[in-house]
Amino acid sequence: MLDLIKLRDVSRINRGCLMLLEPVTLSGTHVELVPLSIDHSAALAKAVQDGKLWRLWYTTVPAGGDMEGEILRRLDLQVRGSTLAFAVLDGPGGTPVGMTSYLNVDAATPRLEIGATWYAGRVQRTPLNTEAKLLLLEHAFGPLSCLAVEFRTHFMNAASRRAIERLGAKLDGILRHHVRMKDGTIRDTCVYSVVAPEWPAVRTHLQWQLDRPRP
Repeated sequence: MLDLIKLRDVSRINRGCLMLLEPVTLSGTHVELVPLSIDHSAALAKAVQDGKLWRLWYTTVPAGGDMEGEILRRLDLQVRGSTLAFAVLDGPGGTPVGMTSYLNVDAATPRLEIGATWYAGRVQRTPLNTEAKLLLLEHAFGPLSCLAVEFRTHFMNAASRRAIERLGAKLDGILRHHVRMKDGTIRDTCVYSVVAPEWPAVRTHLQWQLDRPRP
């Protein structure tokens, strides 16, 4: 089945548009984002056990036993051109500790969303997330020439909302009764964004967060 998934086909959706979205590795000091592969399945199934993240009712993090299916789902969306999926490593050449993606890709505008993100408990509240978002935003506003980058989260996910706001993203609004969750509840979705003219200040802010002395 996997032999039929040709990741380079993602470019066919965007041919002739402003944005050419192709698998890429983004490397920093604290994190490395690499193209998601089924080969990451075992390590990610282990990582998600750290914090038992799938138990958070207001998120859609896969359980360990569902990891291979979730990877295949993301790769299928990638072939269709709506997603670019990454495995998150705890440093260059490191161990997989989470997942993230470019979502809702609008190649003609161009704009996209950064989301479907989760991290093992041991790397939460560390510089890893800040640098990961810096790398993703740099690629989006640089090589991909995006006009805007979105972040979305459940209204009830206060920790995620605070983290997005610390990045410097602004709240665009709340989509009421937006998505039905697996447990049947209805999600109100908070939509945030960074637009291209704001990017220089946001980049400076994120770099300052990485560079500032820590207790």
